[in-house]
Amino acid sequence: MTLPPTCYAYDPIEQTHNMPGHVENNRRTGKTMALLEKRGLLDAMHPLPVEPIDLPALHRIHTPDYVQHIRRLAAAGGGMLDFETYATATSYDVALMAAGAAIAVTRAVVSGRARNGISIMRPPGHHALPAQAMGFCIFANAALAAKAAQAEMGLERILIIDWDVHHGNGTEAIFYEDPTVAFISYHQYPLWPGTGALEDIGRGLGTGYTMNIPMPMGAGDTAYLRAFDLLVVPFARRFQPQLILVSSGYDAHWQDPLAQMALTLNGYAQLARRARLLAEELCQGRLVVLLEGGYHLTAVSYGVLNTVRALMGQEDAVEDPLGPAPGRETEVENMIAHLQRIHRL
Repeated sequence: MTLPPTCYAYDPIEQTHNMPGHVENNRRTGKTMALLEKRGLLDAMHPLPVEPIDLPALHRIHTPDYVQHIRRLAAAGGGMLDFETYATATSYDVALMAAGAAIAVTRAVVSGRARNGISIMRPPGHHALPAQAMGFCIFANAALAAKAAQAEMGLERILIIDWDVHHGNGTEAIFYEDPTVAFISYHQYPLWPGTGALEDIGRGLGTGYTMNIPMPMGAGDTAYLRAFDLLVVPFARRFQPQLILVSSGYDAHWQDPLAQMALTLNGYAQLARRARLLAEELCQGRLVVLLEGGYHLTAVSYGVLNTVRALMGQEDAVEDPLGPAPGRETEVENMIAHLQRIHRL
């Protein structure tokens, strides 16, 4: 039987959301798309048309006042949303398209028109709160996709895995009391935004449906993959998701300028492969990857390249021009054992 293709969502409007000199800039996706085209992967995937998220879907998470604030700031020419998150004259439209792209990929995957898929849009989303921009993020793309899958596509249980180097505090806050959306976050700890302690496991009906994996500085491939096998897999098997969303930041790479981790491009490829196999085991292969952070241009572009190949089942074609991390990896066995006890895995 011929499998449906891997799909992708991209629209060049994201290039207009750009502040020269800012680390979250349009070169991240520009270099990524050029590399995917050079390797022939854009032709090998199914492109999806991208439309902006509509306001009722956006308001499932974001307050009308907040949405209007973003619209008005952009209409006035842009400005700073907080000390590090910017908006340009087009950022409202771009952020609507980024959220819409996440939903478009989700819809294609859930409907079976695509095997799995990736959105290569920005701005990122996992720090955005219902009424607050944060950490370069404007709208909560992964959370909005999860809500759309439940409200429009008939799904009940969704798992979000976040391996950006920064804690996905926005996604966590949105679903912290919700037992229908489970959330797992890998992140360097302590590091901005300072949240994501391993004891934070949800609240109320959501208790036990959040798992934070706070990685110490210097954790790399071995630590990330051990945590996936010993924590993520049993957690996911117990939850039995109908869809897996991945907030994929590439800033845990050892050369990223904003963190101090030791993950390699090969490590990222192995994480993506594991996520695909987990989705194939638990939820008919329904896996959607969304771009979050990653600020070393070679790391993010090759990280996406290898992720796409993993989605397509081409794991043997990993490219890693940056090589292994220097020095020894930080050991995390005690942390893993602690989380196994907390979550009864």
